[in-house]
Amino acid sequence: MTDVFDADVVIVGLGPVGATAANLAHDLGLRVEAFDRAAHIETRPRAIGFDHEAMRVFAGFGLADAIADHIMPYRPSEYHNGSGQVIKRIGTAPPPHPLGWAPNYVFLQPQLEGALRQRLDRSDNVQVHLGTEVTDVQLADDSATVEVVDATGRRRTLRARYVLACDGGSSPLRRRLGLSMDDLEFDQPWLVVDLLLRHGAGAQLPRTNVQYCETARPSTFIVGPGNHRRWEFMINPDERPDDVSNPDFIRTLLSRWLAPSDYDLWRAATYRFHALVLKQWRRQGLFFLGDAAHMTPPFLAQGMCQGIRDASNLMWKLALHSRGDTSERLLDTYQRERAPHVRHVTLVAKEFGHVICERDEATAAKRDADLLAELKATPEGTIRQSLIPGLLAGFLAPEHFPARGDILPQPTVTDSRDRTGLLDEYAGSTFRLVIRHDTDEAAAESAMRAHRAEGGFPIRVVRLVAETPAGQDEYREEDHLLDAWMRRHSCEAVLARPDHYVFGGVHSTSDTSLLLATAREQLHDTGNCCPDIG
Repeated sequence: MTDVFDADVVIVGLGPVGATAANLAHDLGLRVEAFDRAAHIETRPRAIGFDHEAMRVFAGFGLADAIADHIMPYRPSEYHNGSGQVIKRIGTAPPPHPLGWAPNYVFLQPQLEGALRQRLDRSDNVQVHLGTEVTDVQLADDSATVEVVDATGRRRTLRARYVLACDGGSSPLRRRLGLSMDDLEFDQPWLVVDLLLRHGAGAQLPRTNVQYCETARPSTFIVGPGNHRRWEFMINPDERPDDVSNPDFIRTLLSRWLAPSDYDLWRAATYRFHALVLKQWRRQGLFFLGDAAHMTPPFLAQGMCQGIRDASNLMWKLALHSRGDTSERLLDTYQRERAPHVRHVTLVAKEFGHVICERDEATAAKRDADLLAELKATPEGTIRQSLIPGLLAGFLAPEHFPARGDILPQPTVTDSRDRTGLLDEYAGSTFRLVIRHDTDEAAAESAMRAHRAEGGFPIRVVRLVAETPAGQDEYREEDHLLDAWMRRHSCEAVLARPDHYVFGGVHSTSDTSLLLATAREQLHDTGNCCPDIG
């Protein structure tokens, strides 16, 4: 990167996805100019759920303590039919949790955004500009020219290597380029109501999340952190959004559960829930992330998670490419990896939405019978995280390498200084070669020496040991989570990417050299990078 660039990365939009991308860019040593049209963080809630992948990213920023008072593990979900019967359950796997954090959380978005931005305020290489709008982006083969205007009308032009469009579902940048979205055929109007329970109120409310699968008006109840509770109500065909947003109408809807004296209304907003996926996620050096690239119905609490995965997937690739360490084709893996993942999750959420939103009485009766039969066979229900896939294509080892595309588990470990914590606290979020304790370490060490001699990319070695750790790369697991996972995949070693997805594993450490050589080839060889599956 030369001085002709004002920034390595320009970020348009500083919601949770844009702020996450900016924090990742900071940690990767990239220079960032970030812009948001709003002068302040929106003080009302919007997104309400994120999962353990997102929490792993936030914890990687050192923000676990900063947001601890504003998050809470997501409670299981029950689906109730019109008679009040439980017809479906979405549960949570018991500990030890595979990524070290609870599988899902509810959270307060203003406080999360505040923590992300406060970290940026302490960064020397990230400049944040609020109340400033990006008015134009002109793209060249190796750069982008960005025009901005602030609240005073002052205009400025910057030149950057990459631009990230994190500018939301109505994305002006996407519209300006005329990029189309693939419509997965879900379009429903809903009213979202957030309230704060008053002291002593709410004891009669459900203790867990509930989907009310009622033909008269499907609705959702979510237990938020502290005294925050959310209801979502489907808007009927004969109702207008302005009418259902009226406080008197909202109080009537809520009277089934609460008296007006039980709560303070925090926010009420109408939305159309969509299932959309952008057809082209990249135009030269411009990349689309979050709602600008996809919109997911909320029934799986994966909307914001999708955008956090986008940022986690893309930023390390941009950092490597900006230093000239990779071929251009690595950047194409962003869409090749993320689009199928997003499509799968969106279709699952859409399927759940159809279960909840059925309005025909006869069809709903058949739904109830089918789901009750399923529930009888599996009373514990579906584990939420089992519905989230791994990666299938992109920067991954060929199919015969085990564990490719899975997420690297994160155990609690003790290091050689007798410190105990989650593995990421010590091994970070770079490339990591994890070696099981009962293996031929000499073969892995020989492979690493050859990798360095070839000028290979930096890799952090993680050696799992059964006894007291002695070397700086040695860690003893406290719950055998990672060791058990590696044995299930018959892996003696695995290479994990900076976003914690596994490039590939080997059945024997004697094959480690081949694994590392394959990764080097994919990073540099413009002809053979990143084969598709099949």
